[in-house]
Amino acid sequence: MTEQHLAASQLALLPIAAFTATGDLERLDPALRRGLDTGLDISQLREALVQLYAYAGFPRSLNALGVLMKIVAERRQQGIEDAPGHAPVAPIPTGADLLAAGTANQTRLAGAPVTGPLFDFAPAIDLYLKTHLFGDIFSRDNLDWRSRELATVGALSALAGVEPQLQAHLRISMNVGLSAAQLRQAAAFLAQAVDADSGRRALQALERHLAPA
Repeated sequence: MTEQHLAASQLALLPIAAFTATGDLERLDPALRRGLDTGLDISQLREALVQLYAYAGFPRSLNALGVLMKIVAERRQQGIEDAPGHAPVAPIPTGADLLAAGTANQTRLAGAPVTGPLFDFAPAIDLYLKTHLFGDIFSRDNLDWRSRELATVGALSALAGVEPQLQAHLRISMNVGLSAAQLRQAAAFLAQAVDADSGRRALQALERHLAPA
């Protein structure tokens, strides 16, 4: 792989996330199998599906985890031993340290401190984002940040009406080292592997981000 192209395992995360977000379990099943075949381990896939509850809700995440669990058991019965991967190695912050870690992670991902009138209006959501999403989840090191962002982009591209959040995560994707060329490749792959609307939403959001101010 060059820096201009995503690896097969990175591309595999996109439809997995999209089908999880839309609840399309029929298409999620082969997408997860392809992910395992590209070299994603069980821990990486499980972690991606857990993270997606923050974007698609607990029911969709739980249903997707059930599909993955069934696939792993079935493949094991067939003599296919998928790599288990590993649990998070770094300790997860707790207490006051969790807010500090989450705020630091969010600032690093976004490229600047995240503030605004919405968070003044609803400070609870600001706290939940900082402590849980960016503290609890993004402190888990069994899935790298580029993969987490690709999964998020895949999920948000499949959902209508969340274009501002999609554009924000495309910006974050570039902040963690993904190139514009790689994200265009991701959009093209979404159009091919999911549907034209998902690819179009991803590409349009990327072009809006790249457009001169």
